[in-house]
Amino acid sequence: MIEIQEIGRRFNTRDGGSFEALKDVSFSVGDKEFFSIIGPSGCGKTTLLKMVAGLVKPSSGKVIIDGQAVTGPGNDRAMVFQHFVLLPWADVLTNVGFGLEMRGLSRKESREAAKPFLDRVGLTRFAEHYPHELSGGMQQRVGLARALAVGPDILLMDEPFGALDAQTRQLMQEDLMRLWDAEQKTVIFVTHSMDEAAYLSDRVLVMDTHPGGVREILDVPLPRPRDESARRTPVFNELTAHMWHELRGMMGDPTAPAPE
Repeated sequence: MIEIQEIGRRFNTRDGGSFEALKDVSFSVGDKEFFSIIGPSGCGKTTLLKMVAGLVKPSSGKVIIDGQAVTGPGNDRAMVFQHFVLLPWADVLTNVGFGLEMRGLSRKESREAAKPFLDRVGLTRFAEHYPHELSGGMQQRVGLARALAVGPDILLMDEPFGALDAQTRQLMQEDLMRLWDAEQKTVIFVTHSMDEAAYLSDRVLVMDTHPGGVREILDVPLPRPRDESARRTPVFNELTAHMWHELRGMMGDPTAPAPE
């Protein structure tokens, strides 16, 4: 169980003042839940995710995981970023095993332990390729395999598909859905895409802005396992329409058409 308790975060500004990025943010995420966070740019989504990761400290409030306050990064969590952050001089298998190597395994041991995770993302035959030889979607699969390889209970995903083209992004969503069905990790997933949030999640947090806060938390009443047919249901359409209504109101244009 992840508990976010009255989190606030202020940043200093160049003129000597401060900017309140997050205020009184509280919610919880259940074990093995797929929980997405959506909101306008600048509402603090990534900052909040980094607090759960232990990379940023809150100015007030606390993050609690399984009864323990988060004071820094931990082996129970792994983060997947929008930009792939792969080692350009290392082959795919070494990249997947990198986290294990940082935890004390030898290069040989980490490469061996990484093989099953490379297989799970369908890239076994690319084990000896280098990042520049892979497409964007394949690079992101490597990043996901690297996160899974360290055996975290919690995956923290910061717009992991945001840099991909529309077709690759949809394929990656389907891949992630299959992996989640198999692995049953707790996932907190930051996205700008209402479609993505509705398709992947058990619940979606819609964030307010200036300062960032909890506007509402939506249940996603779509059965699992899920496939592409979920996107063509009335429930899916109603959910994405509701999210857009909330978001466009925050952006100051309640008459703006929904994005295609």
